[in-house]
Formats: sequence, structure tokens, C-alpha cells
Amino acid sequence: MSADRTFPPGSSPLSRSVPVDRLRQGPDGYTVEATPEECAALAADFGLPAIHALSGHFRADGPTTRLVVTGTVEARITQTCSVTLEPFETEVSEPVEVAFTDTDRLAGTDAEDEDVPDPIVGGRIDLGALTAEFLALGLDPYPRKPGVAFEPHEEAAEKPLAALHRLKGREG
Repeated sequence: MSADRTFPPGSSPLSRSVPVDRLRQGPDGYTVEATPEECAALAADFGLPAIHALSGHFRADGPTTRLVVTGTVEARITQTCSVTLEPFETEVSEPVEVAFTDTDRLAGTDAEDEDVPDPIVGGRIDLGALTAEFLALGLDPYPRKPGVAFEPHEEAAEKPLAALHRLKGREG
């Protein structure tokens, strides 16, 4: 896989489709580690200068009628400071808790309802796409480099055109 690989519409550059039965086995759960190529593709998708490392650690509990996936997505990324426009490295750690159910059980539910679980498609869950989704949720939309504070522009004591108005007043 190369960094310039194109992905079909609606697919994630990071995909790990895992059978539900495999995910539910053992107390260690399942770990997703993004490759450098996947990190580069996600960084381009998210408008980040770089994603240096990305992983998701997941466990699944419950029956397949209401499977709950919990875990953490962790990343080391480079973002651009929204104040100074300088790049800086930071870490992201985002907790995950998502309910899944078989697609047959979703029939007739309103997709706008917050309590509707995500679908289990063909007995599988894409933990790579879940990792990418929770990384996106964990990104600060207005990142600031450590130690940088936003200083609002102070109003001038005099309005910008006041001197011009005074000059015009003298001429007339």
C-alpha cells in the first residue's frame, strides 16, 4: 500500500473489519495499529500536517443483539496552532463506548435517534474506521501550541477615520 492510494467513496483509509466472535474472545480484546501509509492518508483526510502514531484498543461485551465496544484511541499527531500558525506535536486520547446490533434489529428505527446502535454488518465491525472516527472526535478544532494564548485585538483609543474627519472639518 502506498501513501498515494485512493480509497473508494465512503471507505476509510484505516479499515480493520473484525468478526464479532473474534472480538468477543479473551480479556485482551483487539488492538488496531495504523501503518505509516494509513497515518499519512488519515492526516491528509483530516487536514493535519502529520499523524506519527495511531492505535485503538477495544473490548466487546454483551450479546450480538446489543454488543458494546469500549476502549481508547490514542495518537501522536502534528497540528497547526490556530494562533501562531506554527506546527506542534501533541497527543490525543479519546475514550470509546459504542453500542452495536445486528442490522436486522435496526429495521424501522429512526437514524436520528441517539440511542440507535451502530450496525453489525455481515457479522463484522470495522474497528479501523471506529479508530479513525474517534481520532477525529478527539481533535481540538482550534489547537494552540503549548504556552500560546489568544490575545484579542484591542480597540484603538480613537476610531480609525477620526483623524480624516477632523481634517475634513478644518477644510470646510
